[in-house]
Amino acid sequence: MDYSLLGKRIREERLRLNLTQEKLAEDINISTAYLGQIERGERSVTLDKLIPLSNRLGVTVDFLLSDYIAPSDDITIDRLYQLFNGKTAAEKEMAINVLKLMFSYTDNKI
Repeated sequence: MDYSLLGKRIREERLRLNLTQEKLAEDINISTAYLGQIERGERSVTLDKLIPLSNRLGVTVDFLLSDYIAPSDDITIDRLYQLFNGKTAAEKEMAINVLKLMFSYTDNKI
C-alpha cells in the first residue's frame, strides 16, 4: 500500500469539497495533526476512520485505496457519483439534461 498516494487522494478530495483539514478532522473525529500525517503519507489510516472519511468525502473506499487508477467506465461513474453527492434532485436532473444535450450535440458532429 502506498500511503503517499492514499494521502494525496484524500487531500485532493478534501480540497475539491473546499474543506479545511480542521473541518474534515472534526467531522470524522480525528485530530488535525493525524489528518495532516495521513495526507502526507506519514501515517496509515485505520479502517474505523477510513469509512467515515470516504463517506464524508463522497468517494468509495476502493477509490481511495487503489494504488493505480486506470481510466475505465467504473472510475468515470465514481467521479460522476462524487459530483452528484450532496446535490438536490433538481440539480441532479439539470446536470443529466446538460449531459444529454452535450452528447446529442457531439453525436451529430461525428
